[in-house]
Amino acid sequence: MKRITQILTLMAVLVVSTAAMAAEGATAGGNTGLAYAAAIAIAIAAFGGAFGQSMAIKSALDGIGRNPSAAGKITTPMIIGLAMIESLVIYALVIALMLVLKI
Repeated sequence: MKRITQILTLMAVLVVSTAAMAAEGATAGGNTGLAYAAAIAIAIAAFGGAFGQSMAIKSALDGIGRNPSAAGKITTPMIIGLAMIESLVIYALVIALMLVLKI
């Protein structure tokens, strides 16, 4: 737990110092906080999507392992579910790009 706290503190210091150094030359009115927020949103969306996909695949493989004759009936809904999970991550990317590019 102490190691995780140290790593998170180091990451926070690096992020804040980068924003502070970039603020000196940023006269174009750029909002670095918005860029960091978009990056964090994409990271969370990617992590959530990967976790959801791994749980879906795990459950499908468990079902196929218990009943191999049902593999055809399990595979198609699993692929549709994976596509829907991935679409949520793509929506997060689109929203983050809209925020950063101010569309």
